[in-house]
Amino acid sequence: MPRATKQPDSLKELIAATIKLWRKSHLTYDQARYVSKEARKRLGIARVKTRKQIVDRLSRDDEQKLIRQAYKDHGEHGLLIKTLFQSGARVSEFVSLRVDDLFFDEQMLLIEKGKGGKSRYVPILAELSQELRTHLGNRKIGYLFETNRHSAYSPRRVQQIVKDVAERAGITKRVYPHLLRHSVATTLLERGMPIDQIQKFLGHSKLETTQIYAESTTEMIKESYRQALGG
Repeated sequence: MPRATKQPDSLKELIAATIKLWRKSHLTYDQARYVSKEARKRLGIARVKTRKQIVDRLSRDDEQKLIRQAYKDHGEHGLLIKTLFQSGARVSEFVSLRVDDLFFDEQMLLIEKGKGGKSRYVPILAELSQELRTHLGNRKIGYLFETNRHSAYSPRRVQQIVKDVAERAGITKRVYPHLLRHSVATTLLERGMPIDQIQKFLGHSKLETTQIYAESTTEMIKESYRQALGG
C-alpha cells in the first residue's frame, strides 16, 4: 500500500514544498507564471489586482515658484535647485558632482557616481551653463556646490534646503529632491523626448523603470483629446 503524502500544515510549508518542486522541475520564470495562472484557473482563484503606481510631480507653476523663491532667499540655493531639477540627478549623485564634471563647451554634465557605479552624461541648457560658469568663477577644483568649509553638501542638507524653500514659496505638497527628478522626467516626456532617451538621461538600467512615466500623464491625455476632437 503506497504511503500517503504528508500534507503541509502551514502556508510556509506549502511555499517551501512548491519551491522545491519547481526547482526540481527546472521551471523558467515564464513557465512558473504559466503554472500559477493555470492553477488559479482550475481552483477558481482570481488574480489579485494591484494598482498601477502613479508618479507624483510638481506642477509647472510650482516648479517656477520653487526656483524663484530659492533665488530670492539665497543666490546659490537658487542655482543649486535649478541644477538639481534640470539635470534630473538623484540627490546622492548630485552632491558628488565636481567642477571637472562640467563641460562648458559641450554643455554637458558628467554624472560619474551614478547608481550601480554607472556613469552618464546629461545635457544642460545654455542659460544654466552660463550661470554655473559665473558661479564657479576661477575655481577649477572641488565640488560643484560646496559648503562654507569647501566640503560636499550631504544629501540630507540638500533635502532640507529644498523642503525649506518649498515651504517659503507656499507650496502645500511635500517637496523633496526625488520629486524634482520625477517632475523633469515627466515634462521631458510630455514635450516629446523619446522614452529610451529619458531612460539614459535618468540613468535607469531597465526601460521598464522609465515606462512608469509613460502611464498617460495629464498633459498627454489633454493633447490627445484636443487632437481627436478639436481637429
